[in-house]
Amino acid sequence: MELYITEISKYLITILLALYTVESFMAFRFQEEERRSGIYIRQNLLMFGVHFSCFMVICFETGKIEYLFFYIFQQILLFAIVMLFRMIYPKGNRLLINNMCMLLSIGFVILTRISYEKAIKQFFIITVSIAIGMLLPYLMSQIRFLRNLTWIYAAVGIFALGIVLTLGSVTHGSKISYSVGGITFQPSEFVKVIFVFFLAGALYENSDILRVALTAVLAGIHVLVLVASKDLGSALIFFIVYVFMVYIATRKWIYLLIGCVGGCGAAVLAYQFFSHVQVRVQAWRDPWSCIDDAGYQITQSLFAISSGGWFGLGLFRGNPTAIPFVEADFVFSAVAEELGIAFAMCLILISISSFIMVMMISAQLKDRFYQLVAFGLGITYIFQVFLTIGGGTKFIPMTGITLPFISYGGSSILTTLMMFFIIEGLYIIRQNEGDKIVRKKKQNSGRKSEYAGRRKNPEKYPDEEVEEEDD
Repeated sequence: MELYITEISKYLITILLALYTVESFMAFRFQEEERRSGIYIRQNLLMFGVHFSCFMVICFETGKIEYLFFYIFQQILLFAIVMLFRMIYPKGNRLLINNMCMLLSIGFVILTRISYEKAIKQFFIITVSIAIGMLLPYLMSQIRFLRNLTWIYAAVGIFALGIVLTLGSVTHGSKISYSVGGITFQPSEFVKVIFVFFLAGALYENSDILRVALTAVLAGIHVLVLVASKDLGSALIFFIVYVFMVYIATRKWIYLLIGCVGGCGAAVLAYQFFSHVQVRVQAWRDPWSCIDDAGYQITQSLFAISSGGWFGLGLFRGNPTAIPFVEADFVFSAVAEELGIAFAMCLILISISSFIMVMMISAQLKDRFYQLVAFGLGITYIFQVFLTIGGGTKFIPMTGITLPFISYGGSSILTTLMMFFIIEGLYIIRQNEGDKIVRKKKQNSGRKSEYAGRRKNPEKYPDEEVEEEDD
């Protein structure tokens, strides 16, 4: 019986997620949120269906009652996110919230499979992060001085990264975290958001060559501090975000070209000066020649992906824990092994649909500062997805970046949730702007109609002056 359930569920789970993915792109057919309501309802039903099917298999495979209770708590949390956001922010973008919850549910499933203890810890981190994130759309609509803190953003970002460089603990050869009161933080994750606000504040009004040069210096300090900490994955994200935001602010291809050339040069220098970069490049170029050492992670990742096939081996039927640090850097490989390549491709497409929606929100915003903020956060999100999946599939060298919403990691999950809720706040601001424009048009239309009526029937308005037409 259990075998039948596991085998049938593999196809059912993939079909449900594929339908959800189709709905994610069907939402782009409509401009108004009201016309997407049917799509959002179907997405919610499909999301809960995928989540239920996965945990049904987990409970059957393990036979442990605690997994059932854990599933119930997860369902309560996901349902609360969907309903509370809709009640508190009726003008919010529900596609982003639905996609966020879908990815979170996949993260719950695969982390529960890999490590029950870490999944519980991640659950509590997400709960607290959601409580914090729910406040951000309101704060974005109320706080008006965010654009005036440009140089404070830069100072705070450099200071936070500098603290890790001098006092941070070393993890796998890099200084990326700092502990306070037993709680470990990864400041570079939070500085990503601050960095985007810094660039938006610096470039939204003035994007001449002097301002670009000044931002280049300050952005370069961020990157150099990360390089000195050997956190090269984060340094790469900061660099890419800077290049694309400068390009969008100036609309000059020369800056994009200079960024590409500079990035290639920096990559060559990093390869020359950092031994662990050489190790990762060697593992990327020919992992089979060092399969017992530097290439072990990537070869195990490729074995996992290839063994899963289109529909996966089934939950608890693979061996994802054979990949070192699978819950963080190689979680995509674990998904592909046990849930299938088709499922993993749907995961990528859901992330892309979120990115497209963020870009649409950015394009629709009238305020230049907010427009750049939304664009920068969108680039940060999708490039992080690219680095994680690209590294795990041997498309690019491994960078040690986590997969947003899926991988284990408190700082990463909190930061990504903050990014999505900030974008929701910007979307609500845009909706409010649109409502004001509509009201103004109606008022103007009403005045014109009244004026036309007075001219046609002046006897009805004896106390009003009505202009006479010129002969």
